[in-house]
Amino acid sequence: MLEIHKYTSNDDFKTITRDEYVDFLFTHLGEYGDPKADINKCLDYAFSTEKSEGGFALAAFHENRLVGALVMNHTGMSGYIPDNILVYVAVDKQYRGKGFGQQIIETAFSHCKGDIKLHVEYDNPAKRLYERIGFQSKYAEMRFTNSFNNTK
Repeated sequence: MLEIHKYTSNDDFKTITRDEYVDFLFTHLGEYGDPKADINKCLDYAFSTEKSEGGFALAAFHENRLVGALVMNHTGMSGYIPDNILVYVAVDKQYRGKGFGQQIIETAFSHCKGDIKLHVEYDNPAKRLYERIGFQSKYAEMRFTNSFNNTK
């Protein structure tokens, strides 16, 4: 049995800390993940009350152990870009193949208004799960790193 908690602010972290949540995502996203600083920025955006920002995080527990996590951000661009972007979803590798990822994603769908997009590497094994759930490829994402005005 999977117990899924929804977080919409830092105050919602009671069973685990925000740092433990970020550590979980960092560890279990593996080569397809981002640095902890970027995961924290994503959570800041999800928990923001600013206009056109917001979202939520989900934490999935099995037998009181964190086994999955998901972060969904609102895009604020309804119509020309999907309303939501599934930024991160990870399942502890010991629990993969048990349907937990699908349960977490479908729970996220129930909390979203409007369409949802995600970015996935072509070689990421999770791509098959996303396709089974109903995600379809619409565009190939291309990026330009602006070395002239990069403020990072």
